[in-house]
Amino acid sequence: MAKAKTIFYCTACGNETPKWQGRCPACGAWNTMVEHTEKPLPAGRVSAAPVGTSRQPKHLSQVTSSNEIRFSTGMSELDRVLGGGAVESSLVLVGGAPGIGKSTLLLQICACLCKERKVLYVSGEESERQLKLRAERLKVASENLLVLSETRITDILEAVQEVQPDILIADSIQTLYNDANESSPGSVSQVKDCTMILMQLAKGHGLTIFVVGHINKDGAIAGPKVLEHMVDCVLYFEGDRNGSYRLLRAAKNRFGSTNEIGVFEMGDRGLVEVPNPSEMLLAGRPKNAPGTCVACAMEGTRPVLAEIQALITKTSFQVPRRTADGFDFNRAVLLLAVLEKRGGLRLGSSDAYINVIGGLQLDEPAADLPLALAVASSHWDKPLPDHLAAVGEIGLTGEIRTVSNLSLRLGEIARLGFTVCVIPRSGTEKLEAPVGMELIRVRNLQEAIAITL
Repeated sequence: MAKAKTIFYCTACGNETPKWQGRCPACGAWNTMVEHTEKPLPAGRVSAAPVGTSRQPKHLSQVTSSNEIRFSTGMSELDRVLGGGAVESSLVLVGGAPGIGKSTLLLQICACLCKERKVLYVSGEESERQLKLRAERLKVASENLLVLSETRITDILEAVQEVQPDILIADSIQTLYNDANESSPGSVSQVKDCTMILMQLAKGHGLTIFVVGHINKDGAIAGPKVLEHMVDCVLYFEGDRNGSYRLLRAAKNRFGSTNEIGVFEMGDRGLVEVPNPSEMLLAGRPKNAPGTCVACAMEGTRPVLAEIQALITKTSFQVPRRTADGFDFNRAVLLLAVLEKRGGLRLGSSDAYINVIGGLQLDEPAADLPLALAVASSHWDKPLPDHLAAVGEIGLTGEIRTVSNLSLRLGEIARLGFTVCVIPRSGTEKLEAPVGMELIRVRNLQEAIAITL
């Protein structure tokens, strides 16, 4: 009989080593190695994975594809993030902080999915009665919705064989366990084994599976990194628990783009879609206030307007403080240096605080110019015009460079009532302004500050 084998997993990347190390040799992360003992299966013990018929290799030309491979989940924001809808025989992992709304989202989509498909909702954290109470609160009721409170993967497979659902929802993957593995539920090996079984179930039986995954203190999916490699889609549900708005992002998507976002608002009756996030992000914007400017970022194919705020104050320390929330810190420090060198602003003795309203993360160069104008406005204590927006990338020499999808951004800016937009001069000579909008073309940062302030 084979002996038990002790190995060490890296919880950040899934790398395996025969001995413990303080730093992972694969990804370089510190203190991420976890001990795990792999015990061989007893003689005659088979895996809990469903056994299907043997398959033969096929020519690619012999493989048929159906036009109905995608189907709507009933929520357009979720369909957008998934790439146009859920894909049959796919395995989708939904992660997020506790209480953010993962289970609420998956239970709400059952109301639409159950109209044409049979759904089995398996919960390892709630009883059937608790699921019933939550479904009543969310107004979800259908004869095609079946619920099961179970954590053993073999029992779940038996239930799938019995009811033959079209969609399976497992909440959560950290609560499931396999009898063939003697590790405790939630361990690295249990999470990996159960995910592999669910993946075989999805690919072998044409079952669409949604899996809920908890996150650790670093914001990553709890468990081995290989978990994210096995699934087809990894969705992250983000947002402030004290706020009402939630953002759904795709960290991985084999069937679509990973740049799309979905916006929801948490209410008394569950999650409500926000089809126009720009209006939500600009709600409550102050009038005639210095240190604020509107930027337009592209989230996939969707232009989203966001408010960038900056506060420049005299420092009380020998080294000025720099803080950025919603904006890349290193990029913000770089822009502050360009403003001091090329824009004529003396920021060496001032603290700089930068914030993006609404919890949006701006990580594209098009937000450089709005940030610079907001900093200059706060530094001189002069407000920018309320009807003004800005789009452009700033180089180290202070030049303003053009960005992609500029016409699409201008259309969204004009739709929300802005009449003036500052854009780069280079590369926009043939660009026509939307009806009712004035375009201010600038060459460099100093020119942009002189015209707007």
